[in-house]
Amino acid sequence: MEFIVTHVEQGVMTLTLNRPDRLNSFNDEMHRQLAASLTQAERDDTIRCLLLTGAGRGFCAGQDLNDRNVDPNSAPPDLGMSVENFYNPLVRRLSRLPKPVIAAVNGVAAGAGATLALGCDIVLAARSASFVMAFSKLGLVPDCGGTWWLPRVAGRARAMGLALLGEKLSAEQAHAWGMIWQVVDDEKLSAAAQELAMHLATQPTFGLGLIKQAIHAAENNTLEAQLDLERDYQRLAGRSDDYREGVSAFLAKRKPQFTGR
Repeated sequence: MEFIVTHVEQGVMTLTLNRPDRLNSFNDEMHRQLAASLTQAERDDTIRCLLLTGAGRGFCAGQDLNDRNVDPNSAPPDLGMSVENFYNPLVRRLSRLPKPVIAAVNGVAAGAGATLALGCDIVLAARSASFVMAFSKLGLVPDCGGTWWLPRVAGRARAMGLALLGEKLSAEQAHAWGMIWQVVDDEKLSAAAQELAMHLATQPTFGLGLIKQAIHAAENNTLEAQLDLERDYQRLAGRSDDYREGVSAFLAKRKPQFTGR
């Protein structure tokens, strides 16, 4: 596929957004190609971790505005249709994927590119990377899950400031605010992200998927509801092959060999 470069190795699917001349901004075809790659990640049990990054000097600049009709004499584009057909399904699929999703932010992440990165399970960023909630500069509302993720990863005050002002946030500041997991030197980002992804691909994937869903559910659950969910998920996890392998390895004082089941 032209706009999404897919590579699978040792249980890790690496998806590279590949429109470097446009800072990997989205057009409709890139959305379709990314959706096809996610279908493969969902269906292939040998894929146990997903790594998302960008080609060239940027991670993703959001929507390619060259695809948007701004002729004042023409009918305005239906941006809600674009959100409904492309961005919303993308966020839902990444959130529901029962496998860890890592974002390796190698440069600027702006607009939907920023909210896409922040919606991943673990975010690593190059020291030179930055995040820009550029929507307000165009008179738009953060999409791709932006108004949901931002208050949760940054807190209400910072989310409001980032969204209303549209100012650039450095990777180091995002890390200091607890919005991302780690900042690494630019030349070490790819290796660090691959190392982390390959580690996660050897872990108990079924249990990791349950952890991911439980943390998402906790954002809206009461304590009582979350306690019930933990009970139900623990019941499922306790029936997995990986749990049995983990206990056996612990008792035998050996390294576990998880299969993800």
